[in-house]
Amino acid sequence: MDALTPSLTEARCLVLKIGSALLVRDGGLAAGWLKALALDVAQAHANGARVVIVSSGSIALGRAALGLPSGDLPLEQAQAAAAVGQIQLARAYEEALAPHGIKTAQVLVTLEDSTDRRRYLNSRATLEQLLSLGVVPIVNENDTVATDEIRFGDNDRLAAQIAVTVGADCLVLLSDVDGFYSGDPKSGTDAKRFEVIEEITPEIEAMAGDAGTGLSKGGMKTKLMAAKTATSGGAAMAITHGAPERPLELLANGAPATWFLPQTDPQAARKRWIAAMKPRGDIVIDDGAVAALGRGKSLLPAGVIEIAGQFGRGDPVRIVASGGRQLGIGLTRYTAQETRAIAGRRSGEIAAILGYPGRSVLIHRDDFAH
Repeated sequence: MDALTPSLTEARCLVLKIGSALLVRDGGLAAGWLKALALDVAQAHANGARVVIVSSGSIALGRAALGLPSGDLPLEQAQAAAAVGQIQLARAYEEALAPHGIKTAQVLVTLEDSTDRRRYLNSRATLEQLLSLGVVPIVNENDTVATDEIRFGDNDRLAAQIAVTVGADCLVLLSDVDGFYSGDPKSGTDAKRFEVIEEITPEIEAMAGDAGTGLSKGGMKTKLMAAKTATSGGAAMAITHGAPERPLELLANGAPATWFLPQTDPQAARKRWIAAMKPRGDIVIDDGAVAALGRGKSLLPAGVIEIAGQFGRGDPVRIVASGGRQLGIGLTRYTAQETRAIAGRRSGEIAAILGYPGRSVLIHRDDFAH
């Protein structure tokens, strides 16, 4: 194994992408393969990693259950198939992981959930809470409602976006090929598989093709797009063959794969993203809150003295000490109006003041950049 190759067993947060062609075979669920994969997920948990699974398969399962024809389906039929198949998909993961004492959750998203800052923060908070409770979220595009203009279009890019959202340090794309090649390995040419790609250059991009399987929408171009997103967000990304049983165990033991190296670490990437935002308002805080932020704590409503400007949930705001010194930029979990109402109050009072339960922190430490 190349010295530069990241260690899968040392990952703190792992996102695993599973395509339809692996999970659905001959119109039915590949139950034996999924049962073996559950052993890999359980091992990752035992190693101390948080795990998120981004899984295709709902339309393929629903198509078979409804007796719909092969090939492209009209939008309405595809959405109906997704609605039927999603139940089967969620149940399959639940039944596979339950014997290992692992709880699962279904999380359905659309492209809008990552492009709208408020919805992005809500999705991130939900995923973070699930992971902190030891749950394995099963994420899929919400095909029952998504139309072309709000679709990711493939789960490679969705998986990369989820990796950035949860601050993962490792993303594994289980594919029908064992890595990224200089050409089409099925064409009979002398295509070379890359062990490690440190930087995605124009030359690397020119090598990507569009070939995919009958059930999968993702070709190598989409995988390169996913790699760009993941590595710029601080995650190493691997492409490896997913059909064998225990693919993560095989990858950890040096199975053929291509690793894309991260360009930074996840936390640093997120902080740079926040720091570059234009603030929509100011929040002035007391000395106690200044000290708490300095110790890496979150900002609570109790530490707020004054609010300036109009901002919404998820908007960037400037955090200022009482003497006027700017401390950094943070993404607020409350609107300006809500922040004014709960300023100086304890978190336990929020529900009584606003009339509905809210989050205990105003700006989470992970959403604050010095």
